[in-house]
Amino acid sequence: MAQKRKLKQEKPPASLRARALRLLARREHSRLELEYKLAPHAPDPGELGSLLDDLARRGWLSERRLVEQVIHTRRGKFGSRRIRQELLDKGVAEELIAEALPQLEESDVEAAREVWRRKFGAPPRSRNERAQQVRFMQGRGFDLATIFTVIEGEKE
Repeated sequence: MAQKRKLKQEKPPASLRARALRLLARREHSRLELEYKLAPHAPDPGELGSLLDDLARRGWLSERRLVEQVIHTRRGKFGSRRIRQELLDKGVAEELIAEALPQLEESDVEAAREVWRRKFGAPPRSRNERAQQVRFMQGRGFDLATIFTVIEGEKE
């Protein structure tokens, strides 16, 4: 008995707008990120610019929402410095980051305390342990004053 083989029908290439909407449906993107991801598929750079302008005008592309999303997802693991740098890497405007930074810095001690507790849970017993804890916390984006507040506060 012969098997019937289905021929794969080739899909027509997705339009630039469809690609952009598919990317935005997964998560928020900055204009720079979206431009970088869509550029290889854009026949004309002017078309890409006008598409991004249209998406922003309709409210589908919002760097303010991106800032909120990154802060919400990263806050449990990282400090304000690391989150700030991630936002800069994504191409978010400095003004939007500056608006969110005071709120982040206010909760840095609580976030650092939680990260420290999950990772270490006990005050350092030696200088080497202390240095290890400080390096870890710095890598997570917390400043030294916050780190020492957390580590010293746990000794009491």
